[in-house]
Amino acid sequence: MSATAPRPRLDADARRQAVLDAACEVFARSSYRGATTAEISREAGITEPILYRHFPSKRDLYLACMDMAWQSFRDTAGEALAADPHGCLGAITDAYLAKRARLRLVDLWIQGLNEASADEVIAGAVRDQIRDVHAFFVGVIEQGQAAGTIQRDRDAVAEAWLFLAGGLLATMDDRLGGLLGRDIERVRASRRAWMLV
Repeated sequence: MSATAPRPRLDADARRQAVLDAACEVFARSSYRGATTAEISREAGITEPILYRHFPSKRDLYLACMDMAWQSFRDTAGEALAADPHGCLGAITDAYLAKRARLRLVDLWIQGLNEASADEVIAGAVRDQIRDVHAFFVGVIEQGQAAGTIQRDRDAVAEAWLFLAGGLLATMDDRLGGLLGRDIERVRASRRAWMLV
C-alpha cells in the first residue's frame, strides 16, 4: 500500500485497540508526562476527536495500557509455567526478559510513581495493580511449594514482595545501562538457591 493510499476503515473495537497500541508505543518512547494526546493521535493515524471517542483522557489511555501490559505479562507467565512447570519464578523471569516487550509493566509503574503525588487515581491504580501482581506471585510460589519445587518453609507473601523488588532492581539496571554489571546474575543465582528445592 502506498503512503498516500487511505487506511482501511476499522470497526470500533479495532480502532480502540489501534489507539491503545499507539498510546503504549508513545508511553514507551516518552513517559506519561511527556506523552500528548496529539502525539498519540498521530501515531494511531487519527484525529484527537476520534481518540477522545474511545478514551476520555490521557489518564484513561495510561490506565488501559497498564491493564494491557498486565494481561500480556499474565499470558507470558502462563506460557512459561506451562512449558516449564518446575521453573516457577525463574521460568517467568526468563520468558519475560526473552520477550523484550516494548512497554513493560514495571516501566509503567515507574512512570505512575512520578504522577502519584499529584494524581490519586493513578496512585490508586498503580497500588492496586502491584497488589494484584503480588497476589499472582504468591499463588505461583504456593503452587511451587505444593509441587515440591519451592522450599516449603519459605514465606510466600514475603518472597513475592522480594521478587517484585528484584523486578524493579532489574528495570533500574536495564535503564541505567548495567548498574549491577554481573551482580544481577549473582542475585538471581542466590535467589534460586534460596527458593528452589
